[in-house]
Amino acid sequence: MASTRTPSPWQLATRTARMNPSAIREILKLTELPGIISLAGGLPSALTFPVEAVREATTRVLRDTPREALQYAASEGFGPLREWVAAEMARQGLAVSPAQVLITTGSQQGLDLVGKVLIDAGSRVAVESPTYLGALQAFVPYEPEFVGVDGDGDGPLPDALASRAAGARFLYALPNFQNPSGRSISAGRRAQLARAAASAGVPIVEDNPYGDLWYDVAPSAPIASHWREGTIYLGSFSKVLAPGLRLGYVIAPAEVFAKLVQAKQAADLHTPGSTSASSTRSSAPAFSTTTCRRSAAATARSAMRCRRRSSLTCRLRGRSRVAGRCRAAACSSGSSCRRTSTARRCSSRR
Repeated sequence: MASTRTPSPWQLATRTARMNPSAIREILKLTELPGIISLAGGLPSALTFPVEAVREATTRVLRDTPREALQYAASEGFGPLREWVAAEMARQGLAVSPAQVLITTGSQQGLDLVGKVLIDAGSRVAVESPTYLGALQAFVPYEPEFVGVDGDGDGPLPDALASRAAGARFLYALPNFQNPSGRSISAGRRAQLARAAASAGVPIVEDNPYGDLWYDVAPSAPIASHWREGTIYLGSFSKVLAPGLRLGYVIAPAEVFAKLVQAKQAADLHTPGSTSASSTRSSAPAFSTTTCRRSAAATARSAMRCRRRSSLTCRLRGRSRVAGRCRAAACSSGSSCRRTSTARRCSSRR
């Protein structure tokens, strides 16, 4: 019998052929099922979310400035939050102006904006080997040619950067507790990378979503502190506050910043002002390093309980102390761990 199916009127752009579902997001869908503890995605422990602080801050914002919070806002982001980010970066060794800070709807949006502004079809983009899958997914629609830069335990090799990344639009690097390896770039290597990149004329996109999840020794100063005019720095509140708020930021030199703002205007106009204002009001208790380390420790404890009690053999997906550093690991099942009755009893005592 002949098919009567009507041809689709939609013609997709050629670049969509390179777009694929995020394996990370597909895995995270399983976390919504009852009886699932996921060790495969980078989920912070929900037990550490500052629920009361956020509730009180939201109440104050809607009481004191309700119309401002619910109105359209500047594309650059909520001013006090930009000031907070600049002050925090100064404490970490990177002097920036609030005028360089762009508040984004999660740091994943920051990656998309970077790709939109810097990548043309066929552009070379240097990445660590291996690197974060979410970044590759953000860059792929802009049709780059990825170039892997070899590294060792201290991070990407400066010589490999010089030889492999010539002509690249930028080097994408995660300096702290890199996803997926868990490696942190040493202080000396950060300075060497900045010098090598400057010499080769290859800017750096420094992505730091995990830097506050340390136990005993704070990470070294950002790579950007060694080459401020040649580095775009991305940060996130997802791991230290709550991922559901979708708050991140990009710090960029002036010559790039304006185009990033224009790209954001086209994407979503601005990050929600009510969320930004509430997060800023709750920043003092929520963003302390003590809370960040407590969050990492709670995630690690949850994962270790699953490892000991689950019927599946799982490796830690939180953070484990190794030689004074934190490293990431993955679940050997490749997705999530279903709790047995023993594991459920264990989790109820957390």
